[in-house]
Amino acid sequence: MSAITIRDLDHVVLRTAQPDTMVRFYTEVLGCPVERSLDIGLVQLRAGRSMIDIVPSDSELGRRGGDAPDAGARNMDHFCVRIEPFDEPAIRAQLRQHGIDADETSVRYGAEGNGPSIYIQDPDGNTVELKGPPTENGARAGQS
Repeated sequence: MSAITIRDLDHVVLRTAQPDTMVRFYTEVLGCPVERSLDIGLVQLRAGRSMIDIVPSDSELGRRGGDAPDAGARNMDHFCVRIEPFDEPAIRAQLRQHGIDADETSVRYGAEGNGPSIYIQDPDGNTVELKGPPTENGARAGQS
């Protein structure tokens, strides 16, 4: 038995050359309120039980990661946030309101099993997966 048991995503740290634009995207489009902002440039956003940290790439903390991310130097492939309830028409309406393009809804596997998900891009080009609950036939073994 492992001494480490992961429950769910705790936080993701995004390095960015456009921190104000990124904070606006995550607060206004995805509804993540600012939990705290530190003098070192770090802004921590509440994403349900998890956190999304935005770090300016030119700050002391951000420079530890190297050059600023761009189209040729991503800071990650994607991360997934669990959406509850997953009201696809309402989600798409909110995304359109903010001029956000979204792919088609697909059933993808996640921490809770197969369920609906939509991929979008944040202002730095990071892919954000908006994941709904597992479908009736898609729940992982041992879940009800």
